[in-house]
Amino acid sequence: MDDNAALLVIVDAANVVGSVPDGWWRDRRGAAERLRDRLAVDGLRGHEGVQEIVLVVEGAARGVEPVPGVRVEAASGSGDDRIVELVAGAPERSRLVVTADRELRRRVTELGAEVTGPRAVRD
Repeated sequence: MDDNAALLVIVDAANVVGSVPDGWWRDRRGAAERLRDRLAVDGLRGHEGVQEIVLVVEGAARGVEPVPGVRVEAASGSGDDRIVELVAGAPERSRLVVTADRELRRRVTELGAEVTGPRAVRD
């Protein structure tokens, strides 16, 4: 594992946005954009050092554009599958997935990633 590489933080946008019943379902794309903007400003709180943040969007949130500090990956199918692909594609790096989805947590920890819940990036 490359200890000098930035921590790869992969955020499950649908799961994080859906973790708080604040009306996100009326504007899924807007909710994902607000999350993206919060990540661009705050990063992942409680983690020192350089972070590469990847926001994985799916469904109605596809089309969310990247901003400085946050890369956006639009899943062509399942967002969970895209997150697993990203984790599997960077075995030499420290990876942290932000989700509360139990099955996704299982899948990415089997690949050596760490996991934290939505509170790590929510207000």
